[in-house]
Amino acid sequence: MQSVLGRVVVIGTGGTIAGTAARADDLLGYTSGALAAGDLVAAVPALAGQGLEAETLAQLDSSDMDHATWAALRERAAMHLARPEVTAVVVTHGTDTLEETAYFLHRTLDAPKPLVLTAAMRPATALSADGPQNLLDAVTVARLVGARGVLAVLAGRVHAGAELRKLHGWRVDAFGSGDAGPLGVLEDGRVRTFRDWPAPALHRAAQALGEPAAWPAVDIVTSHAGARGATLEALVAAGARGIVIAGTGNGSVHRELDAAARRAIAAGVPVRRASRCLLGGVVGTPAQALPTAGTLTPAQARIELMLDLLASR
Repeated sequence: MQSVLGRVVVIGTGGTIAGTAARADDLLGYTSGALAAGDLVAAVPALAGQGLEAETLAQLDSSDMDHATWAALRERAAMHLARPEVTAVVVTHGTDTLEETAYFLHRTLDAPKPLVLTAAMRPATALSADGPQNLLDAVTVARLVGARGVLAVLAGRVHAGAELRKLHGWRVDAFGSGDAGPLGVLEDGRVRTFRDWPAPALHRAAQALGEPAAWPAVDIVTSHAGARGATLEALVAAGARGIVIAGTGNGSVHRELDAAARRAIAAGVPVRRASRCLLGGVVGTPAQALPTAGTLTPAQARIELMLDLLASR
């Protein structure tokens, strides 16, 4: 596919891709987010002279990602995408919450140009670091003529941001796109697409998100053998404005959690039922069942419910 020239802005938020360790063979005992975005760009010789800008927004371990950083990232990305000379934005991020950030941006950021997230499973100091290739691939996808929307590029695959999910805890090829499969793949520096780019899907709350500190608290509770309704009740008592249940199988919920969820709903706290399975989601809505999140993962359903609550204010 043809590439388009233009400026690409790389925004760094930390993560393993920017992590460093004392030894090149240490793949676990590293410090996340130690490097700035400019360091990551400079480490990829093929990116030299390509008209990139690099800025560091945060240097987080993405397991510590927060709503304030989401809001700041959305604001900076929107500002850069509105610049006529900017072709696309690339975001470097940690892998642990990459799928959550991708879904949040998909639902709240108008992205007629590409916003491409990328990450790494090995720190920058590793003997076989995957970050440099992922960053190069992300810039390659960002420059494609016709590309649009929130995307993620990892391990040679192009994913729609709304479909991304982490499937493995440590291997390099750790991400998938659920039942839909990837949008495309990179083959020797060229992109082969299988499906069209994601269509815009802005949530109605996107125009008035307000201050992150005031976003409603939505928590996830997992259903399992011996699950206790008291867990859900404690979250409601602690101020949860909404609850997502990661149910077993096709979204089934332990009877104790189900009863507690119905009490929460009666008290004005909405509940959504997702599946803890990595594929499939919740299909169908049997009579008398708790409200469903459909095919959304629990993490996606949490964001969706939070946005629903913001929109209902």
